[in-house]
Amino acid sequence: MSETVIEIENLYKMYRLGVIGTGSFKQDLQRWWTANVLRKEDPFFQVNHECQHKALPDTIMALQDINLEVKHGEAIGIIGKNGSGKSTLLKIISRIVRPTHGVVRGKGKVSSLLEVGTGFHQELTGRENIYISGYILGMSKPEIKRKFDEIVAFSGVEQFIDTPVKRYSSGMYVRLAFAVAAHLEPDILIVDEVLAVGDADFQKKCLGKMREVSQAEGRTILFVSHSMQAIKNLCDKAVWLNQGKMQAFGPSTTVVNKYLTSTQDAHLLQVWQTPDEAPGNDLVRMRSVELEPQLATPDAPLDIRTPLTVRVQFWNMQEEAVLSIGLHLFTAGGECIFDLPSPAVTCAKGLVEGECTIPGNFLNDGSYYISVIIVRDTSISLYYHEECLRFELEDYRENIQWYGKWWGAVRPQFPIQLRQAEIMIPQEGI
Repeated sequence: MSETVIEIENLYKMYRLGVIGTGSFKQDLQRWWTANVLRKEDPFFQVNHECQHKALPDTIMALQDINLEVKHGEAIGIIGKNGSGKSTLLKIISRIVRPTHGVVRGKGKVSSLLEVGTGFHQELTGRENIYISGYILGMSKPEIKRKFDEIVAFSGVEQFIDTPVKRYSSGMYVRLAFAVAAHLEPDILIVDEVLAVGDADFQKKCLGKMREVSQAEGRTILFVSHSMQAIKNLCDKAVWLNQGKMQAFGPSTTVVNKYLTSTQDAHLLQVWQTPDEAPGNDLVRMRSVELEPQLATPDAPLDIRTPLTVRVQFWNMQEEAVLSIGLHLFTAGGECIFDLPSPAVTCAKGLVEGECTIPGNFLNDGSYYISVIIVRDTSISLYYHEECLRFELEDYRENIQWYGKWWGAVRPQFPIQLRQAEIMIPQEGI
């Protein structure tokens, strides 16, 4: 059974708003003496244990009652919205920030990639900064020398290695900084949003290095990312934080699905009971518009594989009319993906309905909305119901090790044939 390398018990972190210190020199001195010399609880800055789940006036609880065990060799993903406490948790584990209450126990050498560029000096060259930053991050001089060529090759800035970093572009700067940090050899590696570093090609390198550290070398990793695909592929388990509280901990796919389901911004149904209250005009009035995802399981999130059935009902106020509907699908930015008309049908006065299914593996991940238009005689617009349905599709990839943004508005699975055309046979003597 794997040994526990990180153990967190009843962890709380409280921040005061708008004030640094207690407000007086005497109290600041008393606070320092009590906390650092007498080793007692901070008398001016502590959790009210009788109501631990509530922040005191002028304070905010960044973390509340976090309990977690991490085993040797595990890769743990930490997910949640901005401000949920992810970076605070990593800083406490890294011993950068002290908890207000609770205990964090660790076993082994810890290295943190929280602030890319630690130790870099603008006036020094890339070569000099590699040595300084590497030393600050915990590498010895012989270790830096041994890995120097590998670090430079990984960063891709060989041509500029003897140029002061103040002349680097922002992308070159973070590439070199991450290259140094990526070649540490800790027992526990803590990484905060590595996917924000560099361009698409360099992100691929970063993720490859993460995979090498976690899978090939068997080190323990705590990994914060907003890329759910990277979390599912690189991490065994995941922690979901929400407003400082741990919402879920378990297998990464299960936790990610719960998180995505809770955060997806969807507006999937509109219904009106009578024509008098429904949008429209004297010719047609809406009865309902609905988007029904055909999910594999009830708790599954909407992703690119999910077929989406659109149903439209409207009241026709005309005795005889040749009617059709059109579905207009747009990205959140207003780019039209398709304009899909229905066949024209002669309709009597009464309720008319239509249905269409957008197949899975057609749309790319992203946010979308649908507008519905009702047309007479295939040319006369009777009513246009704008942005009546809104939904968001998450990414999904299988057997693909690229986690950057997938290009294109659509993402169909057209069959592509790939086969061996011929085999090169080496000739003797070559």
